[in-house]
Amino acid sequence: MIEYVSNMALPVGEDFMIRKNRIEPKKMSGNEKRISIVTGTHGDELEGQYVCYELIRRINEDKRHLTGIVDVYPALNPLGVDTINRGMPLFDLDMNRIFPGDINGTMAETVAANIIKDLKGSDLCIDIHASNIFLKEISQIRINEITKDRLVPMAKWLNVDYIWVHSAATVLESTLAYSLNDIGTPTLVVEMGVGMRITKEYGDQLVDGIFVAMKELGIWDGEVITPKTPIISQDGSVHFLNAAVSGIFVAKASHCKELKEGEHIGDIVSPLTGQVLQRIYSPCNGLLFTLREFPVVNEGALVGRILERKGR
Repeated sequence: MIEYVSNMALPVGEDFMIRKNRIEPKKMSGNEKRISIVTGTHGDELEGQYVCYELIRRINEDKRHLTGIVDVYPALNPLGVDTINRGMPLFDLDMNRIFPGDINGTMAETVAANIIKDLKGSDLCIDIHASNIFLKEISQIRINEITKDRLVPMAKWLNVDYIWVHSAATVLESTLAYSLNDIGTPTLVVEMGVGMRITKEYGDQLVDGIFVAMKELGIWDGEVITPKTPIISQDGSVHFLNAAVSGIFVAKASHCKELKEGEHIGDIVSPLTGQVLQRIYSPCNGLLFTLREFPVVNEGALVGRILERKGR
């Protein structure tokens, strides 16, 4: 059932409409658990679009196993998705920096407040993001250390490769996930893939995990997979690789590869002179979980991230 979360008039006779698809079991008791799947906050992050499609398709294919409520929000920023624009085009702002919003505020703040109101009370909310066009990420969940005791056990259901627990100082309070967790609605932030692309294998992997979460919550009684056992780490285990010079990055190592200390990751080269300007090597044994996808780099640009794996 398609429902409106927020619907506000725009200039030239158009509307800013945020919609959700509510899927319910045929027989309702009134005590159903609810899971909410949210994506499209950033219009250039499209990995979640496939997840929404595939999740709904699978549920409808075998709906007799549905015992709770599934709310799917494919586009919290529909103007951004339509124009492949990270922010809200009319307002020139990042939607994930205005939560929890204000029902009496500007249009964008009112929309954010309506979203929070609609999601509040979910037994679990999954906020799906992709990387930008510059970097490729493995499937991962990022959690504020303040909420790790509650959220890490739930994150293990989702069949991701990696759970990254961030220090509280690095997490913005104006995000959707922070605002929902702050009011007691458990929310997990998923990051995976590349901006402006769909990585089907990551999408299928996450959908499998969502069904596990649904079963754990009592929303699905059909067969599910045994989820992967994810790597779990905190900030101190992650090494950031940044370009020392500007040029063209040419990768030598593969994304999602286990590296040895000193292993060659890639080069920054000059197409003008034919020189290698910087060779980049792994500072430790570890997993290359982020790798530069867009070849043009400026000095200081992120080239990759490595999760240090001691004893490997």
